[in-house]
Amino acid sequence: MKDKKRVYEALVDGAMEGLTDQALYDFVKARCPNATSKKIVRASLLALIDPHLRDRNILDVIYALAIKHRLDDGEGEGAPSALAANQNMPQLS
Repeated sequence: MKDKKRVYEALVDGAMEGLTDQALYDFVKARCPNATSKKIVRASLLALIDPHLRDRNILDVIYALAIKHRLDDGEGEGAPSALAANQNMPQLS
């Protein structure tokens, strides 16, 4: 939990400084070198549910980073694509 809190703090600090996308990711990785994409996504979710964090722009930046890294997480490691997963879904008429 302590590690996740450090990643969370780095994420919010970077977003408050106006960093976005790759610059924010690099900022978090510089402050927390052991942070994985998974930890960054989880810390992002903590930020999104934090009732004290109310700045819409900061929340939008954190949300965008979480979505990007959630979708990138596992690609190239044999993870099934969304298209393959959707092929198993029944068709709605």
